[in-house]
Amino acid sequence: MWGQAFSVGLIGDHRIVAVGKRKNSCLYHVFVRGQAYLVSGQGGPAAAEFQKILDHRGIVWNCWTGAMARLELARANALQARSSEDADAARVRALAAYKDFLTLWKDADPDIPILREAKAEYAKLE
Repeated sequence: MWGQAFSVGLIGDHRIVAVGKRKNSCLYHVFVRGQAYLVSGQGGPAAAEFQKILDHRGIVWNCWTGAMARLELARANALQARSSEDADAARVRALAAYKDFLTLWKDADPDIPILREAKAEYAKLE
């Protein structure tokens, strides 16, 4: 339900898309915009949003959005790998992003659901 609401809001209300220059220490608005693109099946624009977060690691250095942007970038690239002419390159980018996320979480409790999901998605993509 939320995915559909974000998707409709993103596509139907351009004011949401235009919110790129806000002062926000965790870049939460960029993360939500990336999620909206992702749930609407737009892997390329989603990847661009998550990459913006990773390009500003100094801003999100200790925010959850910095860690989760790695996983969501992987998911966006995996979506592109399933649906674009650039499938091989997108798959390579997805694998690299999954590795980046899994390296960051290497010492985490292995029973954390998001970590289990990421490992399963990575294995399926390999």
